[in-house]
Amino acid sequence: MTVKEFKEMPKLKTNRAAAKRFTATGTGKLKRSKANKQHILGKKSPKRKRKLRRQTLVSKKDHKSIKLMLPYV
Repeated sequence: MTVKEFKEMPKLKTNRAAAKRFTATGTGKLKRSKANKQHILGKKSPKRKRKLRRQTLVSKKDHKSIKLMLPYV
């Protein structure tokens, strides 16, 4: 089959860096991990470090750009 005979749309590539950082909820919202939990943890309080463990939702302003990177999420 030549290129001219091909009638289906091409597959979209997923941005692999974004795929490792974001996951979708059941309702279609996007979850992300919080920042500031990798190093320099000695000066941070246990309460602050505990709250950094939780995931949070991505803001609505960023949804469009992330959805472009993750077409199948």
